Amino acid sequence: MALNAELAAFLDLVDEGRDAGRPAMHEQTVAQARAEFERSTQELGWPVAGPVTVSEHRFSGRDGAQVPARLYLPADVPERRQPWPVLVYYHGGGYVVGSLDSHDQVCREFCWRTPCAVLSVGYRLAPEQPFPAAVNDAEDALVWLWEQAPALGLDRNRVALAGDSAGATLATVAAIAAGQGGLPVQPCLQMLFYPVTDAAGSTTSADLFDQGYLLETPTLAWFYDHYLPNVEQRSDWRASPLRAQIPAATAPAYIAVAGFDPLLDEGRAYAAHLRAAGVPVTLHCQADLTHDFLRMASITPAALPLYETFTAVLAQALHAKA
Repeated sequence: MALNAELAAFLDLVDEGRDAGRPAMHEQTVAQARAEFERSTQELGWPVAGPVTVSEHRFSGRDGAQVPARLYLPADVPERRQPWPVLVYYHGGGYVVGSLDSHDQVCREFCWRTPCAVLSVGYRLAPEQPFPAAVNDAEDALVWLWEQAPALGLDRNRVALAGDSAGATLATVAAIAAGQGGLPVQPCLQMLFYPVTDAAGSTTSADLFDQGYLLETPTLAWFYDHYLPNVEQRSDWRASPLRAQIPAATAPAYIAVAGFDPLLDEGRAYAAHLRAAGVPVTLHCQADLTHDFLRMASITPAALPLYETFTAVLAQALHAKA
């Protein structure tokens, strides 16, 4: 299948910017890359489906870190469903860029369309806090949710995990930890959007789409150099869940990948890895899109209807346990 036409035009504009001297992310400093990523969030904004209410929170990590989190609740829902089921969301950004703000609209879409509460986790970033800080924060967020859910009007027995790119890695690592019995929350679903699953390997798709398709393999290497400067740690299953032993109790997975993404093969391989362990898996391939398509609703009309597909799956999992 050909690349989506609107997205192809957008990538042409990116290439023109390169020709004019605009550096790629991996050619920038960390501070520059973060500022550019947040600026792109403003440029890529779109009208969200419906109103939500937002509250800011902070929890203490296992090493004393104060980690921000943002709670979204549906507003003006005809049938209020309190306590609300919860989607815990981990944003993408290669463990180096990204924030609660960069994925604010993504979380609002999931919140309103499902409907459910969404807890977005502002885990610590590298290089200031390299591996395994982000993993620790991802797991500690679930402990905090378990403890605070009654006071917040949330149903701690109806929880799903989700994330995109590096955030999807955190979501599936937390799902594995829960399956091992190491966390109080037992998620009913893990939704992984174009996940990073093998920081130590190489794939055909990484070679085929190494440049010119938004995420570039030199940028992936830049991320790993900051997050996993100790090369031996890249084989740790918490950085490369494709290398994990998957417990039988691991939550069912819905994995969405993009046809023009260097991470395509990693997503497919992880789906097979989970299936081999007996975990139910649905693999959705959006063949004409690239990495980061959750944030592309303002670029192509093809992106926004995907939220209907994804939230239908999420609603079925969360509300089935009511």
